Parts: sequence; structure tokens; C-alpha cells
Amino acid sequence: MKNTMIGVDLAKNVIVLHGASINGYVKFRKKLSRLQFQKFMTEHPSAVVVKEACGSAHYWAREMTRLGHEVKLIAP
Repeated sequence: MKNTMIGVDLAKNVIVLHGASINGYVKFRKKLSRLQFQKFMTEHPSAVVVKEACGSAHYWAREMTRLGHEVKLIAP
């Protein structure tokens, strides 16, 4: 069961993550490079990943889905 929701803010050089339980309790906040982000998501158990739909969001959505995460794209 996916008990973590991860909000992702994509930018050019730094990706900001906000992890919370499904109930809303904060689990973590992180600033990562693109390489660190991919490594972190590979090691993290499956979760619901929410990100704003933008140019690179679709690429990352495919990557996260491939890793077993459930991805939701929201309007900008």
C-alpha cells in the first residue's frame, strides 16, 4: 500500500521534495540535484508522486511510473 505522498517541484538545477503521510503528517523535505532525485526515488518504496504538469514533468512521470510509483500530474 502506498502510504506516502511526495510533492515534487521541478526546476532546472534543484528539485524540491515534500514527503507526507496520506494523513498529512510531514515525513521529509529535501532539495536534490536531478541525479540525487533519481537515486532517491529508486531507493524509496512505492508512493504517490504529485507534480505540476510542465515540460519535463512528463519525462519524470514516465521514469517514476517505471520505478513503481503512482504519478499524478496537476494543472500549473
